[in-house]
Amino acid sequence: MTQAARYAIYLAPPPESALWRFGSAAIGRDATGAALEPFELEAFSAQAWREMTAEPRRYGFHATIKAPFRLRDGETFERLCAAAEVLAAAQAPFELGPLEVTRIASGAERAFIALTPRAPCADLTRLESLVVRQLDRFRAPLTPTERARRRPERLTERQRDMLERWGYPYALDEFRVHFTLTDAIAESEPVARALADAFAVRAASPSLAVDALVLFAQGQAGEDFVVLRRFPFAAA
Repeated sequence: MTQAARYAIYLAPPPESALWRFGSAAIGRDATGAALEPFELEAFSAQAWREMTAEPRRYGFHATIKAPFRLRDGETFERLCAAAEVLAAAQAPFELGPLEVTRIASGAERAFIALTPRAPCADLTRLESLVVRQLDRFRAPLTPTERARRRPERLTERQRDMLERWGYPYALDEFRVHFTLTDAIAESEPVARALADAFAVRAASPSLAVDALVLFAQGQAGEDFVVLRRFPFAAA
């Protein structure tokens, strides 16, 4: 990895799971480098669907825990991995519960489509807070460009506080877990219905057992994020 590399701690299903295969096929890229299963939605051409999934495809199928960051001066990839491994080993696996296809409004009469839990999960809230706080010492401060990319003028005051303190506006009490499947799109209802039908067919068990943290990385600006390592939970 180069000095420009960015790292992120995500939730991601095991690569052999139906949930991972569905999410990766839907966005058009498997972040482990594996071959994709065919994915088509009735009434949408392959090109139209590819255009609707450009942003999630770049990041890979995931739910954000610790948003992408560059390493702080003096920190190393090896130390980041060691800290993530220790943190994960102290956690016990838990069930996130069933996921469902949801439209999430993003302004200008657009919405992006994601998989979200049907009910809040206290264990996940606790885990996100631990990861955000304990691994923040590895994060380099935001550059002006990185800050501007988050469109702070569109954020609430609390979200701007989160952005300045943790490098991400949707941390801690602003955290809402979601596995993004599309860009923010207009006329999202028919797309959501089609995805819900595909999800019901292709992911027979739509629940997620949270049993690891997953380290994704982007080698340099413009490259896709890839899976580097999984850190299993080991506590009883």
